[in-house]
Order: sequence, then C-alpha cells, then structure tokens
Amino acid sequence: MRAAINRANSLGGLFSFRFIRNIKSMSSSTSQDFVSRPVIKKVFAKLQKEGDGAVVRRGISRSEQKLLDPFLMLDEFSVSPPAGFPDHPHRGFETVTYVLEGGITHQDFKGHKGTIYAGDVQWMTAGRGIIHSEMPEEEVNKGLQLWINLSSNEKMIEPNYQELSHSDIPKAEQNGVEVKVIAGESMGIQSPVYTRTPTMFLDFTLQPGAQIHQNVPESWNAFAYILESGEGGGVFSSSNSSPIPAHSVVVFGPGNDGVSVWNKSSSKQLRFVLIAGEPIGEPVVQYGPFVMNTQAEIDMTIEDYHYGKNGFEMAKYWRSQ
Repeated sequence: MRAAINRANSLGGLFSFRFIRNIKSMSSSTSQDFVSRPVIKKVFAKLQKEGDGAVVRRGISRSEQKLLDPFLMLDEFSVSPPAGFPDHPHRGFETVTYVLEGGITHQDFKGHKGTIYAGDVQWMTAGRGIIHSEMPEEEVNKGLQLWINLSSNEKMIEPNYQELSHSDIPKAEQNGVEVKVIAGESMGIQSPVYTRTPTMFLDFTLQPGAQIHQNVPESWNAFAYILESGEGGGVFSSSNSSPIPAHSVVVFGPGNDGVSVWNKSSSKQLRFVLIAGEPIGEPVVQYGPFVMNTQAEIDMTIEDYHYGKNGFEMAKYWRSQ
C-alpha cells in the first residue's frame, strides 16, 4: 500500500459549471493602459523522474505553495510506453490534466475510463478518495497536470470525473494573441467549467511583437508557466523586464488589475498558461497523494486506504486493465 502511495506523487488525473463571481474582472485587453502585478519569483522547472519511468518538470513544489494557495503542484510531463502512472490513490484535492501532445488513458475504481488527446482536458475531483491509473498512448505523450486544493468542507465529497474535448474549449484571437479558455474568462468568452475552488486556467499564444493584459481578481494568487519562447521572447509585468525562458514558472505578487505580457521575439511565438485562483487560507498537510488540513487527518487517510474504508472500499480489489 505505501509503495502505491509513494509512487502516486505524480500524475493525478469533471466538469460541472459555475460562473465566476466577477466576470468583468477577468477580461483581457491588448492595450497598454494597465498596471501589471509584479513578478516576485521565477523558478526554472528542472527535469526529474516520476511515476513509473515518466519524466516531469515540476513547476510548483512545496516551497511555492504558500505563495500560490490554492495550487499544490504543477508538472509538465513527458511519458512513452511502457512508462506511465499505474494505479495510485488520491484524497482531498482536484487534478487538471491538459494534454499537449499524444494521449493519456485514464481508469478509476468508480468505473470511469477514457482517453484524452492533444488539446483535451480532464478535471478530476478526488474528494474522499479515488484510485486510478494514467497510462500513455503510443509514441511520446506530453502535457500539464495541475493540483488544486479543496477547502476543508469539500475534502470528503464524492469523487467526480469528466472530460472536455479540445473542440469544446472556447477560443478567441485578437491582434496576434490566441487564448484557449480552460477555466474562467478571457477576451469576452467564458469556459463552461465549474471549479469548486474558483480558478482561472488560460492557454495563451502570442505571435512575435504581440502583447496582452489579462485581468485577475485582486484577491487571487496568480502564476504563469512558459511552454514555448524564442530568444528575447517572454517578458512579463514590465516591457523593460528581462525575458524569461521556456519551462519557467513566473509567480506574480498581489495587487493591481492583472498581468501584462509581451512577446519580444522577432521570429518565434510565445506560449504560456496563466493560472490564478482564490486562496483557501487553510493549513495544508500533504503526504504524497493525500492533502488534508491536519496530521491526524493524514494518519486517518492512510488507515482508510490501508484497510479499504471511508471511500477506499475498492482499494484491495480493483486493478486497472
């Protein structure tokens, strides 16, 4: 049992619907009449092994959790058969899996099974407990996985799982800027996604010379993760700032009305995800794939998993196919 817990620090693998409280505050613009949030931390995500033979770049680790409540982890993953993320448990949070290349097949002990491909999203609420596997299709498979905390009154809800096809993700384009709205709102379009913890998840592509300002609710924490950038490309917060390379996390400070970004590359596009969320403001105690509020709750979770109770009744019997 503990071996499964330890290897489950990786990919976690949903969609209900909720309008964000202040839609106007989440709009975007390409004008320059805004004051951006400052960049307070930059982290280059180094390669590390995870799961069963997979490779990830871990953009958010525990050292960033206090700055980025409610977000717990962000991995950029690359995995090819026979490697993958075999059966492992979760409790107390949600996972968002966004496939960039290839496909990932998901199974869980509630009977859900499906494959998501490039551009698709899987949003899973682990709640009181789930065991699942995430295994790659043929060739190289790449994507992002984000872990989002749940408040104490939602950590023990029933698990939920859903998929969103790339064709169902709202998209907009203006002045050399394209956005895919996975959660939240941008450029006047809104995602049909309900996030229990209010969350914005936007995939931006800026052509050379383009710029964008994305509004973010003032009380939310926000960061960007750079997927692609040319030489001199990704400039954040101030047009005079130094460019930030691909595979970097950019953490924004509080205040002001949002985030400004410039692509100063002369030839290559800039692609990044902008992620923001409303802080929960509760203690976080994490043991691998379990995230609760106290050590006593973690101890109880380990016991529940070991003995197959309180949400883990299938733990002793279920195996993915």
